[in-house]
Amino acid sequence: MSPLKRKRGGKGPGNKTAKKVKFTENGGNPPSKTEQEQNNEISVPAPVSMGKWKNKERVLIFSSRGVNFRTRHLMNDLRTMMPHAKADTKMDRKDKLFVINEVCEIKNCNKCLFFEAKKKQDLYMWIANSPHGPSAKFLVQNIHTLAELKMTGNCLKGSRPMLSFDPNFDREPHYALLKELFTQTFATPHYHPKSQPFVDHVFTFTIADNRIWFRNYQIIEEDASLVEIGPRFVLNLIKIFQGSFGGPTLFENPHFEPPNMHRRQIRLATAARLREKQMVREIQKMKRTEAKEDMTKDVTADVFLTPADEKPINIETEPPEAEVIKKNKRKPFKRQRMQMAR
Repeated sequence: MSPLKRKRGGKGPGNKTAKKVKFTENGGNPPSKTEQEQNNEISVPAPVSMGKWKNKERVLIFSSRGVNFRTRHLMNDLRTMMPHAKADTKMDRKDKLFVINEVCEIKNCNKCLFFEAKKKQDLYMWIANSPHGPSAKFLVQNIHTLAELKMTGNCLKGSRPMLSFDPNFDREPHYALLKELFTQTFATPHYHPKSQPFVDHVFTFTIADNRIWFRNYQIIEEDASLVEIGPRFVLNLIKIFQGSFGGPTLFENPHFEPPNMHRRQIRLATAARLREKQMVREIQKMKRTEAKEDMTKDVTADVFLTPADEKPINIETEPPEAEVIKKNKRKPFKRQRMQMAR
């Protein structure tokens, strides 16, 4: 037996190609194919998008240690809505923020959403263009996740969103910079492999009360009305830096109030209310004591006093004489009185 064995359907030691077996009925010649069958075999449905993926934007979404369950669910919702997002393990608190640029380079990402937790109650979000910048730091407030809201809206997973910005984003330069940063981060690249070629929801960024309000709505085809899907959160801008996670400060929000200062003002207001209540109690107590003193001393009591003649003081040295009681001897007895009454 020769050492070289030919595999089924493969090539042997020679240049002969393997022949495919054709099955025919009753051992006759194979039936000839009609033109319709040939067209059916050739007609393969074309891909939905014939374009080429050129915008290679990738966003890294991760957080530091110490985040709560609400932040973790918010990150999962953002990764679900953004098919061009990537995840990574939590970063240690002791590491510097410049290490995130190296993590983005390892993950082949040029945008980053980093959630930083402090004191287990404050959440900060960094949006950065890695590795050259710029970057912005926000305080995240009023977080409501998809599982918490239970809205009636729904959209296709992986579909591309529309981005809607408030007109105030074009009036000031720092808002214009944030608009471009949001557009490059949240917009799904065209012809992305994990995206669907449909636009059925819209991300809205609205400026109100010196904060940026994020909402996600579904677009209904019948009347083009909007139904909220979620999640929702509010971004309070702190600073905009020239570099990635640091560098010179381009803008600082004058209306920003640190959460520590806000909590301190709440404590001071509570203490002031307690002091005011205590002072009111003391004043009421003093009024009660003054009223009691006035009631014990009657001012009108002297009106009814009449002056009396002064009598000389006589000092008696002997006891007074006892009075002699004289009995009426003529008074009848009780039996006689009863008989007289009859």
